[in-house]
Amino acid sequence: MASLQDQLLKAGVVDAKKAKKLKQEQRKQAKQQPKGNAPQDETKQLAQQALAAKAAKAKALNKQQQQQAEQKAIQAQIIQLINNHRIATADGDIAYQFTDGKKIKKTYITPLLQTQLSKGLIAIAKLGDKYHLVPAVVADKIKQRDASVIVLINHKQETIDEDDPYADYQIPDDLMW
Repeated sequence: MASLQDQLLKAGVVDAKKAKKLKQEQRKQAKQQPKGNAPQDETKQLAQQALAAKAAKAKALNKQQQQQAEQKAIQAQIIQLINNHRIATADGDIAYQFTDGKKIKKTYITPLLQTQLSKGLIAIAKLGDKYHLVPAVVADKIKQRDASVIVLINHKQETIDEDDPYADYQIPDDLMW
């Protein structure tokens, strides 16, 4: 069997000069490529690029789904912490006002809960549209997961300025404005 080039020469479709020129160009291309590497088709390169792009897209999508799953798990933990440790305020008769962002909110609590709030023993957490009282330890755990859930947690200031002229006058805990 003769090669395709020989067959085309015999048929008269291609002349000898063009065939010789094509062979020389093929040899030049073969010599320019490093040894041991076979020339790759453009289709193979395009296919590899497409596979790499598809793998990168799948990896990014997987990462995004994993982050969403982690967010759901954190939200479930916060809900569980608040529901398990919330303090009942059903029989409160003192209006306690606090700020949530730029809005002033009000909840009714007992005198004991008011002193605990002012001392920083309990905190106010927001779950949906409702506010719940939780112990400060639980509030710290919630704050580690999502700080925006904790609306109010009071911390006592241990340092007193030496030059403060009102240092001798302590502010009462039950002071209402």
